[in-house]
Amino acid sequence: MLKQLVLLLYTCLHFVVALQVQVHSVFHELPIALHTPAGTIEGTLSLPESTAPMPVALIIAGSGPTDRNGNNPSMQNQSLKMLADSLATHGIASVRFDKRGIGASAAALKSESDIRFTDYVQDAIAWLQLLHRDKRFNSIIVIGHSEGSLIGMLASKHSADAFVSIAGAGKSAGTLLKEQLAKQPEVIRNWIYADIDTLEMGKTLQYVNPLLYNLFRPSIQPYLISWFRYNPTTVIQQLSNLPVCIIQGMNDIQVSEADAQLLAKASTKAKLVMIPHMNHIFKMVTGDRNANIDTYNNPQLPISAQLVEAIVTFIDGLH
Repeated sequence: MLKQLVLLLYTCLHFVVALQVQVHSVFHELPIALHTPAGTIEGTLSLPESTAPMPVALIIAGSGPTDRNGNNPSMQNQSLKMLADSLATHGIASVRFDKRGIGASAAALKSESDIRFTDYVQDAIAWLQLLHRDKRFNSIIVIGHSEGSLIGMLASKHSADAFVSIAGAGKSAGTLLKEQLAKQPEVIRNWIYADIDTLEMGKTLQYVNPLLYNLFRPSIQPYLISWFRYNPTTVIQQLSNLPVCIIQGMNDIQVSEADAQLLAKASTKAKLVMIPHMNHIFKMVTGDRNANIDTYNNPQLPISAQLVEAIVTFIDGLH
């Protein structure tokens, strides 16, 4: 009976301490905007309640129509919002934003044929410049997720104090696309590979096979050309003067552990963190592939505590 009472008391004290930590770290979500010649890019500033200067993270979303919270029209998981909230409870501010053409930033992109990969990089650089002018922040950390990892690398060269890659590819986009489509029938696979090779040479396709139109439609080709030219392992080598942290979930069905190893090998001073059971959107999964995919549409499922701990420890170690 005494042992049970001690255990109950310990549990209650642990709960109180945890509650105090959460209540102590009050934060606010405020609108923030980046004005560009093509239109306004809308974002959210998660700001801990403090009068002292604090670190701020620029969170860059992955590919496709992914918004500032990590959602898109076909999936709602709140992964990036949960990350921002978690950082704020540890006294770290953050800015996350809808990419041009997405969500509240839709008006900043007139048509698909207008966008280039470098536009996203320039937007990230402009956000960094905006944050540098804000006296509430004493350091700026770029956190790039998936495709946002490469965008973040390229932007960090200019005016970041540190860089965090989460589920970042270690190979060029063209190579990854070939790997993802390698199981297609041989005839189709050969068409795909030939088209990718042409785009990698900086040339548009003279003919688009109707079977591959969604993948290589003329309006998307300029973007693909601008994206395929970058090799992440080459880019990350250019961050040799910055602290770098590479984080990879070991249950990621979109980006492999080998990609993280490639980045870590190219950036020899980088800290590499492998998180068991974490998938591409930061959720913990122990089931099969279907269970993994189910998490992409589960906004109630929390993100990995180990992910948050790794980022917070990395940022705290900068000072």
